[in-house]
Amino acid sequence: MIRWLGLLLLGAALLVAALLSPVGYVELACRGTPLGDDRAPILPPEHRRPESNTLLTYPEWHIVHAYEDYAAVIRTGDPQDYRFLPTIGDFWSSLCTLSRASAGHGGGNPEYQRMVYVIGVSFTAELLLKATYEETLGRAATWIRGSERASLDDLSARQATDYATFLQQVPWYLWPFREDAEALDAAATGAFRDRERRLALGLEYRAKAAYAGAIAAAVERTGHDEVTMRSIVRGLPVEKLSAIEGVEVIQRRPEGIEIETPRYRAFTDLARVLAAQGADFVEIAGNDDILVTTLGAQAGDEAAHGTVLATLARQGHSDWRSLRLLSVADLSDLLRDGSVAVEHIHDY
Repeated sequence: MIRWLGLLLLGAALLVAALLSPVGYVELACRGTPLGDDRAPILPPEHRRPESNTLLTYPEWHIVHAYEDYAAVIRTGDPQDYRFLPTIGDFWSSLCTLSRASAGHGGGNPEYQRMVYVIGVSFTAELLLKATYEETLGRAATWIRGSERASLDDLSARQATDYATFLQQVPWYLWPFREDAEALDAAATGAFRDRERRLALGLEYRAKAAYAGAIAAAVERTGHDEVTMRSIVRGLPVEKLSAIEGVEVIQRRPEGIEIETPRYRAFTDLARVLAAQGADFVEIAGNDDILVTTLGAQAGDEAAHGTVLATLARQGHSDWRSLRLLSVADLSDLLRDGSVAVEHIHDY
């Protein structure tokens, strides 16, 4: 018993070490050269965010995009068609690149970076568990099922699509995982694949529901992140800005007009509206640089906007995602360029 317990503890220690090894790599091998910045922000301190955060928000969105890609793959295919390990690799390789780049923009916020590490390790563990199941028992279930999709194959694909859309604006732990599990129970037929999906995904959803409840309780105790953000824009009069839904005009300044807007996906959509009507950004959250992701048919297509830090293939699609760092002053020009598909503005 003692020998078996020792082996179990050794295995657990090795697993933890393996999960934490990417964190060690990023900490040791992904340090950039710090650069000073003598620019004086326009917005007051309470409305500024560390400029490095525009870079370090991407890893969170990489997880959102991973769920989008997964949903796209299983819409017509099976879970084992999704490349789990490359997705994990892209998370850590992009974080390494962005950590180096963040040194030139005030350096990484240690507290924020720790949060990124936590979600990265959790994401890695989740995908490894899912890959282990789907590549073995899940694959065997599709062999038994045959070429014709089961009803829960289609239902789980719709659930994955809805979940990925939800994550663009709302924290994951607020998703109703138990309702998804109950929907599987209600829609399952007597077919083997349906019984297998009902059991496997039902366990996954209920486990996530329990974990989400704990995270939600912790967030309630520590407080929520701000869901709005201040920017300085010019090129539009106050009257037109005030008429745009989602924009609150705060005050006029010599450099432009201070506005408050929602964050996350809503900010990207709103920035498109502002740019289309002729507004130009001067400053966002007190900063003059910003990370933007764009989609293109070719890898490494740099177009004419900003510096491409990384290019990643999208699963379930036939294009590539580019991570571009550009000046806030050039953001509206990028949004108005019809040849570039802007996916998301990383709003600190």
